[in-house]
Amino acid sequence: MTQQAQAATSAAENAQDHVNSNRLQDAIAALAAFGGRDDGGVARETLTAIDLEARRHLITSARALGCEVEIDDCANLFFRRPGTTDLPPVLTGSHADTQPVGGKLDGAYGVLAGLEVIAALNDAGIQTQRAIEVVAWTNEEGSRFGPGAMGSSAFVDPSRLAAYREVKDADNITFGAAVDTALQAAADVKHRGLRQPIASCVELHIEQGPVLERANAALGVVTGIQSVRWYRVDCVGMAGHAGTTPMDERADAMKAAVALAQQLYTYAAAEAAHNLRLTLGRWQVGPNSVNTIPGNVEFTIDVRCVDAAVLERFEQFLTQTIAAHQWRGKTGFECFFSRPPTIFPQDMLSLIEKACVRAGSLAKRGEPQHLTSGAFHDAMYLAEYCPTAMIFVPSKGGISHNAAEETAPEDLYLGVQALAYTVVELANR
Repeated sequence: MTQQAQAATSAAENAQDHVNSNRLQDAIAALAAFGGRDDGGVARETLTAIDLEARRHLITSARALGCEVEIDDCANLFFRRPGTTDLPPVLTGSHADTQPVGGKLDGAYGVLAGLEVIAALNDAGIQTQRAIEVVAWTNEEGSRFGPGAMGSSAFVDPSRLAAYREVKDADNITFGAAVDTALQAAADVKHRGLRQPIASCVELHIEQGPVLERANAALGVVTGIQSVRWYRVDCVGMAGHAGTTPMDERADAMKAAVALAQQLYTYAAAEAAHNLRLTLGRWQVGPNSVNTIPGNVEFTIDVRCVDAAVLERFEQFLTQTIAAHQWRGKTGFECFFSRPPTIFPQDMLSLIEKACVRAGSLAKRGEPQHLTSGAFHDAMYLAEYCPTAMIFVPSKGGISHNAAEETAPEDLYLGVQALAYTVVELANR
């Protein structure tokens, strides 16, 4: 190992050792107060009034750490700790928006973890060659405006922003109007462009699933994000009177939809060894009357797997099954969203494993677990732009998007320790 590499490793270890668990817990509690509920959950949908208050809190916290604060055209917030060179920065962070009723950790943990890394660097008196930026992406959740991850995807590809700005929420407010309000509220913050140079990106997140907890692992090295396809299935029959139409003369759209659903679940069970995940999530029935035979049923399919070939086989099965289905009506489908798997680069994974091993060893928590993410994250889009990877910490009971979302404080602490080591190593390359 060269003298420069030894110095970088020493700085990474020093930063890791200066992470403060109590300060982290205080920061989590302070941010959770914005939209906090009596049941322990948080209601802070993107760009609402309470979200703008939370953003101001983050701006104030970052400035107190000596960070430069910037905002871009999608209202993404960047908190920058300068480096000793003008090389492109290392990026970390996540998002601060929640589901209509979410937890205090999903997304917020990654943002606060990045600020805690900066606080640890300040405490240790460490300077890095590259600047370190902590980002709070806009609208990762997609609960108020769809799709999700608007901020990170527009950062990577600014041409997406024009279409995003036209999207409306349930109150007929456009995303563009909400962004403009956020920009006005941050008039004291320096403006920057989208798609700025980034050397590398690391996102720390709660797992939102049960794998780490079941393995009794405190830390997870995320190897990638599953591929996904969303379908809309439409069964069109004939509405009719529930009491007068004989069963053998009906074109019952619900009967056709249920039969197809049963076949899909059976197929998914047969593909369990390939980790296929199937969800029939949204159902719409017309005319949706207690005494009328359904004339139209539409439902959605969310199917995921780290192996895109498994999803291709699923689509072939769906096509063949619908074509072979015999009934009085018609059934069709369309794929309205598709993403290939995200595979994180091996050199990033090796560095993160090194960081996790040291953090786990110091706490006597053993080896990190390697796993893939079943959920979308902003890192999915950053991986198209720069070397990117993720670190997971366990979720108790695998629960997330729920007021009961929880991770043990000691696991949250180890996650930030692993992040600090990784970010400082990257910032000194």
